[in-house]
Amino acid sequence: QLELVESGGDLVQAGGSLRLSCAASGFTLDHYAIGWFRQAPGKEREGVSCTSKSDRITYSTDSVKGRFTISRDNAKNTVYLQINSLKPEDTAVYYCAADPTPRPGDVCYVSDWSYEYWGQGTQITVSS
Repeated sequence: QLELVESGGDLVQAGGSLRLSCAASGFTLDHYAIGWFRQAPGKEREGVSCTSKSDRITYSTDSVKGRFTISRDNAKNTVYLQINSLKPEDTAVYYCAADPTPRPGDVCYVSDWSYEYWGQGTQITVSS
C-alpha cells in the first residue's frame, strides 16, 4: 500500500519555525517529484514548494520564497519542508504529494493536477 504521512505541524507564534516531514511507505520517494501544498480555512488548496526527482530543480511560490525550503533525505525516504519566519497567514493544513508521471525534463510543479499520491495533512496554526 502506497502511503504518505506528514508530521511536524504545531501551534506556533509568529516568527517561529517548523520542519514538516513527509514520510513514504510502500514506495521510494526518490523516483518522484514531490510537492507541498496547503489549504487554509475557507480557501482553495494552493501549492507552495516542489522538488524534482533529482532535487536539482526546486521551486517555491512568491508568497513563501525565502522562508520555505524543501529538501529530501532518500536514506530516510522522507521529504522535508523547513518553514521559517512563520506568519499568521501561513495557518493551514499542509499536504505533501508525489508525482509518479514521467515528464520531459527534470521538473516539478506546484499545480495539484500533476500529483497522484497525497498524504492526510498536518496542521500549522500561527498565532500573532
